[in-house]
Amino acid sequence: MRYQNTGKGSVQVADKWCYLYRSIDKEGKIIDFLLTENRDKLAAKRFLIKAIENNGAPETITIDGSAANKFALEECNNLNNTSIEIRQVKYLNNIVEQNHRGIERITNAMLGFKSINSASITLNGIEMVHAIRKRQQTTQDISVQSLAKTFYSLAHR
Repeated sequence: MRYQNTGKGSVQVADKWCYLYRSIDKEGKIIDFLLTENRDKLAAKRFLIKAIENNGAPETITIDGSAANKFALEECNNLNNTSIEIRQVKYLNNIVEQNHRGIERITNAMLGFKSINSASITLNGIEMVHAIRKRQQTTQDISVQSLAKTFYSLAHR
């Protein structure tokens, strides 16, 4: 993996704002995402560990100006003896911010969620559909053509 961009979006859950951490690669492929109730160092570290465990460590990560993200990356580098390059360049992080728009467009129309569990499940589905549309998900049956059939075949694994 060459590098990934990491950013945050907000989702309303039971009259409280929760934070959707998302990571994409340079080409816009979804790497990982995590919905958390807090936006702090612990949440940033949890997301980073999840993304690296599922996808391997990147060479470079571009982040927004968040001190929590920078802290999590520095701590990960120190604990795992890795040398992930940290870039905090605002215009380079626009890739992930633009990718957030699709999620925000759908969730804003919903007027929020009643529980963090339902929000997480719904966001998993939304992310899966985005990945299918971008041809990032594959099914075992290559004869499956439609978006709905691809979604169902992946959801029932």
